[in-house]
Amino acid sequence: MTLLWILGGLFLALMIAVPLLERFGKPHAEEEVSSLSRWILPLCMLLAVVQLIMYMMRG
Repeated sequence: MTLLWILGGLFLALMIAVPLLERFGKPHAEEEVSSLSRWILPLCMLLAVVQLIMYMMRG
């Protein structure tokens, strides 16, 4: 039951945050978007490796 409350709260927060960010967010330049997208996949891979190491260290 707790999981449903958490998921409901996250869904409600997204339903409020996404329209606000679309309305008040500023558009980004193409160079800025490409620079950010270049870093996302390596950082996700680094996060996955760190999480795997932490999992293996715990036992």
